[in-house]
Amino acid sequence: MQIVSLINKVEAQVQNTGESSQVERQTAESASVASLFVQQLQDMITNIIRAQYDGPLQSTLMYSKPYTKRTDNLRMLMGYQPPKFQSFDGNGNPKQHVAHFIETCNNAGTDGDLLDKQFICSLQGNAFDWYIDLAHECIDSWDQMKREFLNHFYSTQ
Repeated sequence: MQIVSLINKVEAQVQNTGESSQVERQTAESASVASLFVQQLQDMITNIIRAQYDGPLQSTLMYSKPYTKRTDNLRMLMGYQPPKFQSFDGNGNPKQHVAHFIETCNNAGTDGDLLDKQFICSLQGNAFDWYIDLAHECIDSWDQMKREFLNHFYSTQ
């Protein structure tokens, strides 16, 4: 009788161990599924961010400089104080605006391709919209910027 009782206890213990390991297996599987779900969410978020920021540089939500890295790497002289520019909004004489802009920059000690970096400060309204809609790094010199500007705004007069 003691042997039967001992066998029953051992069988019960084995059964409990089996149930326990089944619960442990289910818990491990649940944790694995939860981990997979979290990983999928992280991957989705990463892909969305990549699509938004690694996509075309000239998106409607992002501004990118129209001048090249060469121009961007040009530095203003130490102590340079930007002058107060007359604003151009797309109305008026674009050639006159360019002349005022160049003279203002020259009087402040700026010339050449550095004018590309200052030009945005003299624009507003439709002219500003034109500037920010230029393709990324499509302008490589002040002469090119001036030509594009005059071509665009002379044709709209």
